[in-house]
Amino acid sequence: MPDDMREWGKMLLTYKFALDEVSTKLNILNEELHFIQNYNPIEHMKTRIKSPESIRDKLLRKGMDVTIENARAHIRDIAGIRVICSFSTDIYRMVEMISKQHDVEVLEIKDYVASPKPNGYQSLHLNVRIPVFLTDHLEHVPVEIQIRTIAMDFWASLEHKIYYKFNEQVPGEIGSQLKEAADLISSLDERMFSLNEQVQKYRTDEV
Repeated sequence: MPDDMREWGKMLLTYKFALDEVSTKLNILNEELHFIQNYNPIEHMKTRIKSPESIRDKLLRKGMDVTIENARAHIRDIAGIRVICSFSTDIYRMVEMISKQHDVEVLEIKDYVASPKPNGYQSLHLNVRIPVFLTDHLEHVPVEIQIRTIAMDFWASLEHKIYYKFNEQVPGEIGSQLKEAADLISSLDERMFSLNEQVQKYRTDEV
C-alpha cells in the first residue's frame, strides 16, 4: 500500500469497532425476541473485514488511486456481516427493526430476495452507517449487512465455490442447473415457512 500501513491498520480497526456495534445490536434484537416470543429469527452470524489487498484490488477495478480517502468514500463493504435467518419473513423483520434504530443511518437497500439476480442469487443487502466513538473524535462508519435464509446461504456458498473453480467463466449448462437449484430453494423456503405456520397454529390451539 502506498500509504502508511499504520494508518491503514487504524482505519480497519475503526471498521472492526463498527462491526462490533452492529453485531451487538443484532444479538440484542435476537435475545429480546426470544424472551418476548420464545423465537430466534437469527440462526447465526458471520463477520468479516476486507484485507488491505482486497481493498486495493477493488479500488483499482474502479479505476481509483489506492488511498485511505478513496477507500472510505467509495467502498461500503469494508466491514460486512452475514445474518442467516430461518425464514424469508425474518429477513424483512430484521431490516425493519435495524432501520428503526435512531443511531443507524440506512444508506442503501438491495433486495435480491424480491428480485433475485439472473443467476438465481438471493439475499438482502442492507448498507448502513454506524457512529463509532473513539478516544478523541466520532466517526460514522459504513457496514454492509447481508441477510438471507439458511437455504439461500447454502446456494450462495456453492455458487461461490463453482464461480472460482471455473475462474469466473461458469459453463452455460452448470449455470442453468444453478438457476434451477435457486428456484428449488425458493420453493423450499416457502414450503418450510408454510410448515412453520401450521406448527404455530397447533401451538395456539393448544393454549
